[in-house]
Amino acid sequence: MVQAAHVPLEASDGVPATFASIALIAPQEPGFWTMAQRAPEMRDGLPDPLDRLSRRLVTPLAASVGGLALFPSDGPPYPPFVSWALRSAQIWAAPMGLLVSRSAGLWVSFRAAVALPWAAPAQPATPSPCDTCATRPCLSACPVSAFSADRGYDLAACHGFLDRAAGQDCMTQGCAARRACPLGAASGRHPDQSAFHMRAFHPCQNA
Repeated sequence: MVQAAHVPLEASDGVPATFASIALIAPQEPGFWTMAQRAPEMRDGLPDPLDRLSRRLVTPLAASVGGLALFPSDGPPYPPFVSWALRSAQIWAAPMGLLVSRSAGLWVSFRAAVALPWAAPAQPATPSPCDTCATRPCLSACPVSAFSADRGYDLAACHGFLDRAAGQDCMTQGCAARRACPLGAASGRHPDQSAFHMRAFHPCQNA
């Protein structure tokens, strides 16, 4: 239900020098969301259930191998998860600005990382799958053109759209641009999972 990318550490990463590499931990669908829904953190009504679930599961796992558990919410300063992902040779920057993987498309995300005392195996550089994507639907699927290879991400346009009735498709099914990526079609993300993350991304919808 999870997959990992193994990355050599650099001095600028802010991780103690006793560690040599990072294993990035990403949810894998289908399967992860079904497992997560059974966790007590998802039913106790307290804030940040997935973050708390990740900490409960990954912290002892990291300790069992002599590692250090790290999470995107640690900070400030925050661990450089995006830089680690891009150095993994398994994750790339998509034309619309988000991270993309061959297995999950634009749905790729990282719940945690484990700093390890041994070196990462060498990973050959491979081209981004976006290089051979002729139509690049991620750039045209957004109803308000919030993503652009030239202008980057227009957060205000995105949030403004989500506040309107027309934006409820994205709020309940997930970002239209992410859904448009053909690589993510087989990731099996459940609509409830997309709605959960969209509420976290745009919490004013909960008011």
